Amino acid sequence: MEDNSEQFIKADDNKILNKNSILWVKKLSECLEVCVSRNGCFVGKNTHKICKINNETSYENLNKYFE
Repeated sequence: MEDNSEQFIKADDNKILNKNSILWVKKLSECLEVCVSRNGCFVGKNTHKICKINNETSYENLNKYFE
């Protein structure tokens, strides 16, 4: 059985997000705003925030795509 732990990330609001459901990510300094809503999102309103200071593992997991 393969390990699917890389498929999920934890947001700062303690929600678990499936990486396959991410529609877009916006980088804001050392935080990422993540949209998983099929209807679209507005930054800061219905997005999930992942900040390096709060959740370094999930932040690094997504931030590697920006380097």
